[in-house]
Amino acid sequence: MITELKFTALPLISSTFTGLLRSIPCSNPRFQGTLFQILRTMATNAPKNSDMNSRKTRPPKDKLRHLRNREQKKQQDVHGPATVYLQVAGAGSRDNGASLYVFSEFNRYLFNCGEGTQRLMQEHKLKAARLDNIFLTRMSWENVGGLSGMILTLKDTGVPECVLSGPPQLERFVDAIRVFSGPLDEIKLAVRPYTEETYTDQTMTVYQVPIFAHTAADAAKQSPSSGRSSPLSSSPQAQRRELWRPEDADSHRDRSRSPDKARATRDPSLVVSFVCKLHPKKGNFLVAKAKELGLPVGTAAIGPLIAALKDGKSVTFEGREIRPEEVCTTTDPGPLFIVLECPSEEFVQAICTNQQLGRYQTGGTEDPAALVVHMTPESVLKTDEYQSWMERFPSTTEHLILNEQVCTVHNIRSHKIQTQLNLIHPEIFPELKDYKTKETQAALHVPNVRAECLLKFQLRPKIEWQREAIPSCDTKEFVEEAAKVPHFLTEVEECRRFCSTDAAVLSGQVEKFPQVVFLGTGSALPMKIRNVSGTLVNISPAQSVLLDCGEGTFGQLCRHYGDDVDDALTKISTVFISHMHADHHTGLLKVLYQRERALTSLGKAFTPIYLVAPAQIMTWLNQYHNHCEEILSHVNIIPNRALGEGADVVKYKTKSFIQAMLKKTDLEKFQTCSVRHCKGAFACSITHQAGWKLAFSGDTMPCDALAHMGKNATLLIHEATLEDGLEAEAVEKRHSTTSQAIGIGMKMNAEFIMLNHFSQRYAKIPLFSEDFDDRVGISFDHMRIRFGDFRVLPRLIPSLKALFAEEIGEMEERRERRELKQMKGANAEGNSVQKRPDEMVREAKRQPEEAAENAGNKRLKTN
Repeated sequence: MITELKFTALPLISSTFTGLLRSIPCSNPRFQGTLFQILRTMATNAPKNSDMNSRKTRPPKDKLRHLRNREQKKQQDVHGPATVYLQVAGAGSRDNGASLYVFSEFNRYLFNCGEGTQRLMQEHKLKAARLDNIFLTRMSWENVGGLSGMILTLKDTGVPECVLSGPPQLERFVDAIRVFSGPLDEIKLAVRPYTEETYTDQTMTVYQVPIFAHTAADAAKQSPSSGRSSPLSSSPQAQRRELWRPEDADSHRDRSRSPDKARATRDPSLVVSFVCKLHPKKGNFLVAKAKELGLPVGTAAIGPLIAALKDGKSVTFEGREIRPEEVCTTTDPGPLFIVLECPSEEFVQAICTNQQLGRYQTGGTEDPAALVVHMTPESVLKTDEYQSWMERFPSTTEHLILNEQVCTVHNIRSHKIQTQLNLIHPEIFPELKDYKTKETQAALHVPNVRAECLLKFQLRPKIEWQREAIPSCDTKEFVEEAAKVPHFLTEVEECRRFCSTDAAVLSGQVEKFPQVVFLGTGSALPMKIRNVSGTLVNISPAQSVLLDCGEGTFGQLCRHYGDDVDDALTKISTVFISHMHADHHTGLLKVLYQRERALTSLGKAFTPIYLVAPAQIMTWLNQYHNHCEEILSHVNIIPNRALGEGADVVKYKTKSFIQAMLKKTDLEKFQTCSVRHCKGAFACSITHQAGWKLAFSGDTMPCDALAHMGKNATLLIHEATLEDGLEAEAVEKRHSTTSQAIGIGMKMNAEFIMLNHFSQRYAKIPLFSEDFDDRVGISFDHMRIRFGDFRVLPRLIPSLKALFAEEIGEMEERRERRELKQMKGANAEGNSVQKRPDEMVREAKRQPEEAAENAGNKRLKTN
């Protein structure tokens, strides 16, 4: 430390002494010149841009080093990877669809990318930045729901290229997501349709096998604009007309994208299977055996001999012939695995009669598969034809099954924090639940394993199942860990005593509705503790409104309601989307499809939801409808601006939708206003016939229009993305700080303010500001509040501060370092210290950022 101070002080000493020497007359110019030279040398040798308290900074991490290494290996003679395994990411449960991660030392692959996949990979350290290829088995939201977010993250982390393989409609899907993602110029996205059958890299060769469903209606070709999903469909959606056309939006004039003008290409009769064959790996050279035979081990002469022997050639050394089998293990020809999806019984015949897949069964022309991955529902597994097809593989073939029958917990960190928060207040922080399917499990007569999160099947060096990585969700352990936190249980006891004795709290427990459930309270991208935006307002026992719907919102509903999730879905009649950033709307389609399933399951008639959203959202929904799956009949669109103060609604259909929405939800008023974030960003307020009023900010800087619209609100839910002291960053990203959010609540005279939409750098808890009082609370995922809880919410804060004291301490240290740096910068300016432009740029680039926030900070948010 002393040494560090000595060196960092040198530039200051140099400048100070230089000034002194210039001001003091000296009779010996030679002495003065010598001293000047010494000081100049000291300053030159001292570290540049250093301060008294600065730490030695590490060079920035080279995130793309693996790409350069891979290019170098391509130039070398590489013979198959030594380590390859498949690992389950999403096991196929209802809250986390089926997805598979494949690892080798050369490449990383992902099979299917439904909603929540990125969040799982982040939590369980499956590095998304290393992905080369994403394989999609079907053009279904179940498989591609997380793809837009994954692409944005890959772009933000600097991945130069990603290849998508599967249905040809993927190309149109990538075009469609540009509606809300903005330009994707920084990443090269290539689509490899199934017509390009073979793909080879350093790890394996992949063959795409198209499967087309066999149905009685195959010959009946439908009009592209019929509104029905496919010849497959006998479901209710196949019989419904489309309830929206682009011309219904007041300002939408791009008719070229409409269903009537654009040729639809969606084809739900297609699934793509993937046959993956690892490259052969040459046998290992046995050094000890080679020494016994007298080979020149350890000398330059051994290199060519090893190369020839591993190539299977005999060599002659000192007159003796050495055969490969004497000094090398046998060559691994390369095992093979198959990934297939059979989404319904309509595909069973096509799969069971497919000749290309039949090659890898008993009696086939190729080596049998080591593993077959079935992304297949239980109804298909129960069919005699499919079971017979599985039995045609030899007994050495293993079968991995991913569907809703699995019993596994994916989001361990979410369960952990909710278990610990539940100790503080069981009603406000209810325990998470599991959805359990009522369907019985098929009795299979082949070696099969049901998927679990992080279950591995190793292909090299040894074929075997590996269960060590499967995470455990031990509630008892979580409770014990919280109990050991200093002062936590004391604060919890004090909170409980208050809740059980305060008369106002006890009287407030009578009213059950309205009820607010926070499903996602983070920003930018889904992370292991906080999901992205989603807030459910249960207006009454029969009606709910969803405010924003980021990726994974349905998964959060599943974990919150468990077996009652269908009942919760059927009550959602209105969805408000504040703006077109991905973290606010890419969970919408999953909610819509699952809502239809819930209505069918409970025997209720299908009705579309009222979608209050920017009109631009219909460009995205239209393109998805045309090229992927039917969706338009699920929504009645009400453009956000149509609910603004003084809005002149011209369209009769829009007027009728507004009146019907208000009547259905028992609302007196549903109002929107433009806010200061991006083009087309809105906040909203809803006023109930009973007199209460709720205001929701969406994403915004402090906005007077919001304060005016939410005047005297019972509850304001306002974004507080950043902590106090980061006002400049808040302006740059067009968000609010904690005190700014509270200030808007005070300005509108809100009865209570809930802070929301925190930067992911505040994963567990945000930093508290001095403005916190008994009218302010902070939101957590799965938090459930009623208006009667307003008196309780501030009393939770001491317990929260105790539970997360370590995290708060770390954040306060970062804040102090940041403030110290700002003070030094201000002092430097005050002293008129001149800096070169290149130095100023370097200092600006060295602003500290949290690793988890990097991708979110870089994410381009434009319309």
